[in-house]
Amino acid sequence: MTPEQQQAIKKHADAIAAILYEDCEPGSLKTLEDIEIAVKEQVLSHVTPEIGFFFIYSVSGTASGRTKRLKSTLGEISITEKQAEKLGCGSGSRLSPHLENCCLRLSANVAYKNAAKDIEYITGITVSAKTQQRLVHYQKFDQPVAKLDIAELSADGGKARLITPKGEKSEWKDYKSIVAEVGIVASFDQNEVIINWANKQPLAKPVTCLGDGHDGVWNIFKEISCEQDRREILDWFHLNENLQKVGGSIKRLKQAEIYLWTGNVESATALFTELKKKPAVNFCKYLEKHKERIVNYEMFQRDNVCSIGSGAVESGIKQIARRIKISGASWKSEHVGQVLAHRCAYLNGLIGQPRKSA
Repeated sequence: MTPEQQQAIKKHADAIAAILYEDCEPGSLKTLEDIEIAVKEQVLSHVTPEIGFFFIYSVSGTASGRTKRLKSTLGEISITEKQAEKLGCGSGSRLSPHLENCCLRLSANVAYKNAAKDIEYITGITVSAKTQQRLVHYQKFDQPVAKLDIAELSADGGKARLITPKGEKSEWKDYKSIVAEVGIVASFDQNEVIINWANKQPLAKPVTCLGDGHDGVWNIFKEISCEQDRREILDWFHLNENLQKVGGSIKRLKQAEIYLWTGNVESATALFTELKKKPAVNFCKYLEKHKERIVNYEMFQRDNVCSIGSGAVESGIKQIARRIKISGASWKSEHVGQVLAHRCAYLNGLIGQPRKSA
């Protein structure tokens, strides 16, 4: 921008400011916050819609078609069908793309009612809680796309509380999530969502698959890549946690931990085979079931072969839960998948990505 242009802007801005100030109620401006709010309200009502109209016409090069009113971060603006089509604005939407993204970013973190309050406070534009909710339900959320081969995948599950008839006990149902360096993907009652996503990505050979002892996790991994290109590893921390549940002799537990740390499943199992108590019996069955997934953790960690714990996906589940398990939140079964996709898109940085400068 040239100095002459800057001077022209200042001249016009001073003139606009004088008009807006004259229109303010006398004595209403006592603090800087009062000024901020007043200026924002005045500008959204009288200034930015006019600037927006000029830009819309100049960029689209047309003014034909039926006109509709659209809520935007510039205020309430008029736009024709042809202009909306050329500028990538859906013909049926009553919110501008940028305002939609602002709403989606807020409602990915808080309840729809709070998102409605926040969007009005921040932007000065009113978007009701119902509209916030509908916006999520009808949105198509992008999933992360890996540009480089994915070397590790972690899978785990979380829980969502479903809406039940008044007076009935709350119902909690599982959802599954998978995490790679490129991002997180989750699904509810549709494991194929995360399986298909993983199989569409470039995967290393072998790709390391980390999980705890739940069958649901390994059933997912079974569908990813092919068996010879998959390295399945039982998460060390869950393995050790299950060992400690056996209880009894501390010396025996310590020796078992040493054996397992080096992948010596047979020697670890032998320490408990003579025990008849249920925790020991169950642990032996657990070791037998996962013996092919118990590796030499010491070597893998020392040589930096791959991760030995599924901490990434557990952290991801906690991040998802911050929205799914907001105090008092419960969901219709048919909406859970979309809410998960919304939260994951936010965590992956795929909602309203900032425009890259040239």
